[in-house]
Amino acid sequence: MQSQNEPPVEAKPDQDDQTVEIDLSSITSLDLTSFQLPDLDSVELPPNLIDLDLTTNRLSKLDSRIANLINLRKLSFRQNLFNDAAIEPISSWESLTGLEELILRDNKLTKIPDVGIFKKLLVFDVSFNEITSLQGLSKASSTIKELYVSKNEVTKMEEIDHLHELQILELGSNRLRVMENLQNFTKLQELWLGRNRIKVINLCGLSCIKKISLQSNRLTSMIGLEECNALEEIYLSHNGIAKTEGLSKLVNLRVLDVSSNKLTSVDDIQNLTRLEDLWLNDNRIESLEDIAEGVSGSREKLTTIYLENNPCAQSPNYNATLKQIFPNIQQIDSEVFA
Repeated sequence: MQSQNEPPVEAKPDQDDQTVEIDLSSITSLDLTSFQLPDLDSVELPPNLIDLDLTTNRLSKLDSRIANLINLRKLSFRQNLFNDAAIEPISSWESLTGLEELILRDNKLTKIPDVGIFKKLLVFDVSFNEITSLQGLSKASSTIKELYVSKNEVTKMEEIDHLHELQILELGSNRLRVMENLQNFTKLQELWLGRNRIKVINLCGLSCIKKISLQSNRLTSMIGLEECNALEEIYLSHNGIAKTEGLSKLVNLRVLDVSSNKLTSVDDIQNLTRLEDLWLNDNRIESLEDIAEGVSGSREKLTTIYLENNPCAQSPNYNATLKQIFPNIQQIDSEVFA
């Protein structure tokens, strides 16, 4: 027992309780996804951040400290509560001259924010908002390579013709009726226009596109694709197309989806020797023999074919016949072969 006159024994610090100092200046990436933060008051922002991800929080006001992160290259406010007024101060963030990626997807925006101050912007995403017009995009830097404006209420393709570097354009799930102002996109690789109200394909003379989606529109014809020789993937399901046409020159095509249309036969694809995936389900095709003849050029290459919900899918020995026609087939409808 310790005497009352003896000095107290000093407690030795437990190594596990020692405070570890973190050099904030060495941190270049901060991911605060799904923290449900209403603001950033409790967060210390490292001064040398390059990548700041604030996806899935409850932010409704910009934190002015972000404007001083001079090394920032990527900034995501995806799935928050920003409205037009709340995001407006971003237009004066002059210190973020090197910003390359700005994600404002899934907020409460009704118009395109002014991002003209970001002269090196490469990726700009305002999808899943309530934007009714592309007006304002004319201020955006011509350096943009990827533009995402899907799931909004846009009615017209406008103020985009200066985006000469564009490689990906996503305008699906809007209210577009006409394809227009595409002629300057000589580097465009992917064009996504599904779930609109487009009746006629018009690529405005472009021949560089590799992937195009016009699913769930109001097309009755495939005419308009015939000069786009670079095409590798075409998605035209859920339209009113009655005939496959204008495809004979598309020798690089690997994927063709014309499911859920009004096709009674398969034409104009005999020359497509690189075709791997063919989606023809939910049409009115009667004969497997017509399929064999129509796809004769890619018999050896084809690995996936969908024909369910066509009259021909009721043929006796349906799977066995298709396997005989396409010796390297790996999937027929939902059935996958080892």
